[in-house]
Amino acid sequence: MKEEKNGPDFLLKVSAWIVDRRNLIFLVYGAAVIFAFFSRNWVSVNNDITDYLSEETETKQGLTVMEEQFTTFGTARVMVSNIIYEKACDLAEVIKETDGVSAVDMGSADSAQDREAHYRECAVLYDITFEWKETDEACADALEAVKEALGDYDVSVSASVGNEDIKNMQDEMSVVMGITAVIILLVLLFTSKSYGEIPVLVLTFVTAMVLDMGINFIYGEISFISNSIYYVLQLALSIDYAIILCHRFGSEREKADAREACIVALSKAIPEISSSCMTTLSGLLALMFMEFKIGFDMGRVLITAVILSIITVFTLMPGLLMLFSGLIDRTRHRSFVPKVSFLGKMAVKLRFAVPPLFVCVLAVSGWYSAKCPYAYGYSLIQTSNESSASMQERAVTARFGTQNTLAVLVPVGDYEKEGRLLRELSQLEEIDSAMGLANVELGIDGYVLTDRLTPRQFAEMTDMDIETIRLLYAAYAAEHEEYGRIIGDTDNYSISILELFLFAYDRMEEGFVQLEDEMRGEMEDMHGQITDAMAQLQGETYSRLVISLNLPEEGSETFAFLERLHTLTERYYDRGSFYIVGNSTSDFDLAASFETDNVLISILTIVFVIIVLLFTFKSVGMPVLLILVIQGSIWMNFGAQAISGDYIFFLSYLIVSSIQMGANIDYAIVIASRYQELKQEMHPKEAIVETLNQAFPTVLTSGSIMAGVGIAISGMTSDGAIYGVGVSIGRGTLISIFLVLIVLPTILLLGDSVIERTSFDIRYPELWQTSEAEGRVHLDGWVRGEISGKLNAEVHGVLEGSVNGIVRIGQDSREESGMVFAEEESREKSGMVHIGEKGREAGGMDHIGEADSTACITEENGNGKET
Repeated sequence: MKEEKNGPDFLLKVSAWIVDRRNLIFLVYGAAVIFAFFSRNWVSVNNDITDYLSEETETKQGLTVMEEQFTTFGTARVMVSNIIYEKACDLAEVIKETDGVSAVDMGSADSAQDREAHYRECAVLYDITFEWKETDEACADALEAVKEALGDYDVSVSASVGNEDIKNMQDEMSVVMGITAVIILLVLLFTSKSYGEIPVLVLTFVTAMVLDMGINFIYGEISFISNSIYYVLQLALSIDYAIILCHRFGSEREKADAREACIVALSKAIPEISSSCMTTLSGLLALMFMEFKIGFDMGRVLITAVILSIITVFTLMPGLLMLFSGLIDRTRHRSFVPKVSFLGKMAVKLRFAVPPLFVCVLAVSGWYSAKCPYAYGYSLIQTSNESSASMQERAVTARFGTQNTLAVLVPVGDYEKEGRLLRELSQLEEIDSAMGLANVELGIDGYVLTDRLTPRQFAEMTDMDIETIRLLYAAYAAEHEEYGRIIGDTDNYSISILELFLFAYDRMEEGFVQLEDEMRGEMEDMHGQITDAMAQLQGETYSRLVISLNLPEEGSETFAFLERLHTLTERYYDRGSFYIVGNSTSDFDLAASFETDNVLISILTIVFVIIVLLFTFKSVGMPVLLILVIQGSIWMNFGAQAISGDYIFFLSYLIVSSIQMGANIDYAIVIASRYQELKQEMHPKEAIVETLNQAFPTVLTSGSIMAGVGIAISGMTSDGAIYGVGVSIGRGTLISIFLVLIVLPTILLLGDSVIERTSFDIRYPELWQTSEAEGRVHLDGWVRGEISGKLNAEVHGVLEGSVNGIVRIGQDSREESGMVFAEEESREKSGMVHIGEKGREAGGMDHIGEADSTACITEENGNGKET
């Protein structure tokens, strides 16, 4: 019989090529893994979450201006406990002498308010400023030197320098990875049918993970959140794929040798895994549409991880199954997974009660979920595990309060306007202090740096000769081409202290002004302080006003005050000409974008998943029912969060809601697919019982690993965002497992009629295949051709003579086919020939087509054997 090429044969040929070229594939993967070990060090990690803010937000624009025009020196709040005030003053001098420290502030002993702000309950607070930018590693070294100098005391530190939190996070995730490995091994030992499957699965996972670690360099840089959890989520999200292929191989191995079993298993697993993968990718793809660009970063990193896992399963794992096939055969054991027939029987009894109850719970969960308390910074989030740095920071804030600082960037040049704004800000009860060049006091007669003085006023302030000062003013006027001031009345010429001092210092450095050593030393000290202040407070086109709030970092009160602050600043500067920047404004911008991102991700995830399910089930009703169940699990997940009252980082919510829909719906797909198949062979009540028995091992394996990974992450990490991801994934997966095992079966039984009425079919062109046979011919199928004459009919019977006909081949099912074709191209056309479903009984043959629309031919050769 001649065979024409068609769709199903293509997957068989591809699978055979992969299995037979396994040694070449091993070599390619070996080279790729070696490359990945080097390229993983090329991945740049961004530790600043504000870099992912939208370019349109005020915070992002203001941060860009600050980065370009201002210097932000490293700072630290260092608290020493159990110390008397006099000793605290001595330690301040020790800290000042530490290399890298430019300033130490512990308040003024003469001011009761200052003393109260820096000394409470036998504890002193030092505000330390370092000599370098806060991003400079030298600041971290200087902070370590300060800690060493205070080594004999009880010290707690809250600092903006160093990467201690990032280092702690990396250590924590390494522990999580180890725990995840143990969880996976224990689950596989319990749910596998052969111990030899475990090394195959482990090698597949590890290879995919290493390759993913090495490929992320193509993105230039990734966020610290993505870098911390992508490889753990990669295992949790894609473990299903390897398990599906492994189970397929085990089933096929019972009736074929290792090579044939592997080929057939892979050809059958490719469509199944691809369909499952598409739902996961759909949820991750929705993340990439977030306005907050960290969603785009996480989406692309996780999509890359899932795709690499699929490629590894499709290409590397078949070769590993062949390599370990002997061990797999020798180490088979009885299944430890129990039957769950009681769940199916319970579903049959409660099919009329559970769905209405679920709808009620769904409504309540949706209502509570809408009230989930979101955090847009880390200040409100409490993790189950705290790092040493977090505990120290909490100790500082518990004693001396939080430090909430804002920067107001206004157009440079008008010091008088800046001064008026600063004075008005200082009078607000929500503001502890407001500082800018326009209110930096000199400590002399109440003057500030930007005050404009005449020659006589400057001479009185500095106790210098009036004639010398007049010459200095005249030189300044000449350099600035204000010649009228030289000819006219110089005594009425006013210049800001800041500008005149810088001019005088430059003339001193050039040798035009001679000063005594003591005065020269004072000038140099003051010059250093002024240039540092200008580097921090005055840029090329903007001035920076630094405000210290006595409000929490986020919350309705803080956000309302930000609105008032904008309104107040608009009295002095046009809207759009100034920026307000800080942690509170960042949280405010994130809160503003969250509502849009939340709706967008929810809609896109559901739309993408529905599209995949429509083509999977060819029914409108089935996708709606499945999505209803998983959406219910999402609402119940975050409804529980609302009831607990614990804040969750908004990004954690967005990530988990998309992952839970995309990944956990696989469990519902497994049960729905099995039920659809089995109810064609048995009564729906019996089918649902058998469905749960067959699907339970898959759901248990994948679900327990996913939930275990989430719980491990939540229990180990001290990062608020990652903690939220872990606890929500763990809880959400457990809820999803419960719903697909308890609620979904009752919905499938009750909604059968809806599913059937909304189903549709995709009709493919019929394929026809020419077949020839002679001798005693058994016909059982549709044949169009010549049988001792012309015939176009469905024939059931036996014919003496010859057959030259065209056989119709269906494409929907390969497994239940009656079409049989020989492995050899040429056959002897004599003996007994069978056309019909029973032709599949011939040995050494594969099956394609449909039983009810395919005529199948078998024949006996001269030796009485079927071929």
